[in-house]
Amino acid sequence: MDSQDSKTKPIRIFIIAGEPSGDLLGARLMAALQNKSDKNFEFCGIGGERMVENGLQSEFPISELSVMGIAEILPQIFNLRRRVKETVATLTNLAPDILVTIDSPGFCFAVLKRLKKTDDCIRVHYVAPTVWAWRPGRVRKFGREFDHLLTLLPFEPQYFEPVNLPSTFVGHAVLESPVNATGGPSFRTRFNINDDIPLICVLPGSRRGEVRRHIRPFFQAIDTLRKRFPSIRVVIPTIASLRIEIEELVSDWNGDVVIVEGESDKFDAMAASNVALAASGTVSLELALNRLPAVIAYRVNIVTSWIVKLLIKVRYANIVNILLDQEAVPEFIQGKCTPDRLAASLEELLEDRNAYEKQQVAAAKAMKMLRAGEELPSNVAAATILSLLSKEGA
Repeated sequence: MDSQDSKTKPIRIFIIAGEPSGDLLGARLMAALQNKSDKNFEFCGIGGERMVENGLQSEFPISELSVMGIAEILPQIFNLRRRVKETVATLTNLAPDILVTIDSPGFCFAVLKRLKKTDDCIRVHYVAPTVWAWRPGRVRKFGREFDHLLTLLPFEPQYFEPVNLPSTFVGHAVLESPVNATGGPSFRTRFNINDDIPLICVLPGSRRGEVRRHIRPFFQAIDTLRKRFPSIRVVIPTIASLRIEIEELVSDWNGDVVIVEGESDKFDAMAASNVALAASGTVSLELALNRLPAVIAYRVNIVTSWIVKLLIKVRYANIVNILLDQEAVPEFIQGKCTPDRLAASLEELLEDRNAYEKQQVAAAKAMKMLRAGEELPSNVAAATILSLLSKEGA
């Protein structure tokens, strides 16, 4: 093939991202690919606002796939099946050079199961399934369906060696978060919060179900804490689609709550806060990145809880604790997520400087473990994909 033709012929990349975190990963990957290569890329697939801003033509709104938990998925099952069929038809028609699926293994495997595998399309999955925590049998399924796996955690590639699935640890996406260590003072000034007032950053979750399950015990814990710290203030960073619901849920609380939205305000809020109370998830790594000591909690509905108890094989929920193999960050899951326990743990962080600094040291250690060299994770991921395309002559 003429070199000029290979440069101008579009490389068609079909990306499937099923939730907001995947949308962010996808957008960063798209930007990194365009920065690292002068090739002409055509992006199509399923994504959110960030991916669309980077040039993706999304087949349908990502919100239709952003459901989690057994009880939450069941009411959406017929719509999800319809979207699976549509996605398979689109993939077959477009015949992309590479298919990149990001997280959301349930939807992605439903698509792959119905999609004929060909040598013309490289299949890459970004974000390894947590086979080290539950359902280890998924390793074989990934080995059958994918040509390469991009992992966020350093210990994950070894789990896929038995099925000969090439895997690359690219580093965790949290390392690309827009941290602003100097944003704290201006945030406090903006919301009239004096330096001597304790500020708690409350992060109840990124889904409606999570917010509803966590707001009540979180604010009951803060009420208990106010007996010791009467002037305490609360800031809740959230996303636009959840703001109204959160405002309604905290409207009858007699304390002073600041609600902000957007990545910039979220990280400024963390920089301004003394401690955090958060639902377990990616946000726990963002807190560690900001060196903000936190108490982590999580509740699920009864059906999901019953299934999780049968299947989960790890001691901790928080990735920081999993990486360090110790409870460096206090975590209270399901029945242990009570207002009294949360309040006592927060009080210890506010009162005991040694406990506070010990968690900061642990956070720094965990962040170091999440790096794959000097390059940003999205750049490592993009370089891996470009290498795969080069081997295939794309």
